[in-house]
Amino acid sequence: MAAIPNSLLAALPRKDYERLLSGLVPVDLAFGDVLYEPGKPIRDVYFPGQSLVSLLTLVEGHLALEVGLVGRDGMVGIPLALGIDASPVRALVQGGGPALRMNAARFRKELGKNPPLQRELYRYVHALMAQISKTAGCNRFHVVQSRLARWLLMTRDRVRSGEFRMTHQFLSHMLGVRRVGVTEAASALQRRKLIEYTRGSIRILDHRGLQDAACACYERIKD
Repeated sequence: MAAIPNSLLAALPRKDYERLLSGLVPVDLAFGDVLYEPGKPIRDVYFPGQSLVSLLTLVEGHLALEVGLVGRDGMVGIPLALGIDASPVRALVQGGGPALRMNAARFRKELGKNPPLQRELYRYVHALMAQISKTAGCNRFHVVQSRLARWLLMTRDRVRSGEFRMTHQFLSHMLGVRRVGVTEAASALQRRKLIEYTRGSIRILDHRGLQDAACACYERIKD
């Protein structure tokens, strides 16, 4: 059998994973796709492979701030695992690529009879809560340059690539700052030869240097 691209699914005993296969549909998520909106029903859950999904909280109905990031480490649609049918956040694809999708009804059915899946999902819920709490503190207390370095490293870890598509406008939503603030922070990192960016694309040049530039939140979230 081919390698399992999602690490949450890969952590399951093989027989429990194989039981899920008939309900898992391979899909390609496209950059900018909105999977859920706040308060709307969750109709499907997603297990990203090389794709990446931002969890955004909306302020005053239109201003968005990233509070969580889901890649191959987890699942998008975690409220369903806790018995909640609606999403509290907007789920926005920020890194296009493959994922596995399961409809909500099948997911609930599988969750009820698959204790290993329950265990891995509850562990992931704990990790996601830790990530969200650290991100909230980081957004409030740390400077934009350190936050940008942290965010780029988190993205790299989840897509397993040091190069990804990203605009300054998109990053301003992710970090909750004005676009000019993102431009200044990215320019500073580029002058230090840590990253290289062109219109719509960012490449990490010095991974170790970028880790040194990031705030301590990166290592804490990673742990």
